[in-house]
Amino acid sequence: MAARSAIDIFEYLDYRAYLRDFYLEQKARGRGFSYRSFSRRAKLRSPNYLKLVIDGERNLTQRMATRFAAGCGLDGEEAEFFVDLVAFAQAKTATEKAARYRKLTGSRRYRSAHELEVAQADYHSKWFLPAIRELVAREDFEDDAEWIASRLRPCITTEEAADGLDLLLRIGLLIRADDGSVAQGEPLVSTGPEAFGVHIVTYHRAMLDQASASLDNFTGADRDISSLTLCVGSDGLRRLKERIRRFRRELLELSALEDDPEQVVQVNLQLFPLSSRRSEEP
Repeated sequence: MAARSAIDIFEYLDYRAYLRDFYLEQKARGRGFSYRSFSRRAKLRSPNYLKLVIDGERNLTQRMATRFAAGCGLDGEEAEFFVDLVAFAQAKTATEKAARYRKLTGSRRYRSAHELEVAQADYHSKWFLPAIRELVAREDFEDDAEWIASRLRPCITTEEAADGLDLLLRIGLLIRADDGSVAQGEPLVSTGPEAFGVHIVTYHRAMLDQASASLDNFTGADRDISSLTLCVGSDGLRRLKERIRRFRRELLELSALEDDPEQVVQVNLQLFPLSSRRSEEP
């Protein structure tokens, strides 16, 4: 029988990585642990099911996830978290994945183990946090929640501004100099690819919501929202995406040349299919 593992399930966002580390830990203890013994403990028919799952050759149903949790000696909150990890990894859509991620990060023990990652998730979910970071570039910027709140459009509360400033300083996107002034810091990314993908989707959703709201909140003189509908081949799609990437780089270079930054703006570029390819058609 496997000894109680010292590995903390709440340190993981990838259940296969947890299973791999669990197996290596148990094997290193030299107590006769094997794939076969794990299968007996988890009441599995296949003697190498654990290996197939670790290698990505098999997925787990919710029922099998419960058996695997038992095989790892997990119970209670730990077992429930493992089952949620499996559901997160196998979510079919970005919306489902985001919902699963929110449930995982709602765990007190997960938030304790991943404080920085949870803060970064907040950063990507609130449209005004990137805006506050850019507002710092203004020469007349004031490190004052009321000043910040009143200058964003739409306005936010002073509490949101104060909490946002604190979070940006905490994750290193803003830094406080020795004289007490605030400046932009280098982005600090410590999340794995599983969380990072969810963060980016959440960020784009938040900014798309703001783009939609801008149709009502601003006149045509203060915004530019347009669209094109094109029919292209696969090579044409590649050229369009490359041109968009080049355009983004040019905009970044232009913003870096600003002598007197005054207003924070958001530029959204969207390119997505409205029909199938011939190869996808029956």
